[in-house]
Amino acid sequence: MDRLDREILGILQGDARISYRDLGVRVGLSANAAADRVRRMRREGVIRGFTVVVDPAADTRGGLVVFIDLTLRQDTTNEEFEQKAAALPGITEVVHVTGEYDYLVRARAADPAALDSLLRRLKREAGVAQSSTRIALRAAARPSADRS
Repeated sequence: MDRLDREILGILQGDARISYRDLGVRVGLSANAAADRVRRMRREGVIRGFTVVVDPAADTRGGLVVFIDLTLRQDTTNEEFEQKAAALPGITEVVHVTGEYDYLVRARAADPAALDSLLRRLKREAGVAQSSTRIALRAAARPSADRS
């Protein structure tokens, strides 16, 4: 990856829907050259995908969006936990992190009872020793990508 690739990644992180023409203009390349770089980075796994970030308050599915910090039991491996956690309903993201906890999990639960059930299953089935849960109230506005 060179400077242009890093610049393209920064732009795509701010606006993944930007056209190749506009992307090329922003980094000084033709639309085809910009598209080629994006395709190469996808092929090499630098870009793993594109996603939509939805404000929890605007999500029409209802329920709770939660962030759960987890510490694993001593007898649980990361691989075992990741496999079991990914199979549980409602879990949308599992991230191995540094700091006080081992993982940060993003999940959706229909109501507090469903959240309680998910937490119990994480402890019983996925090897979690300790958890700390936060409920998302709303997403703060993201700064728009520099359009200059």
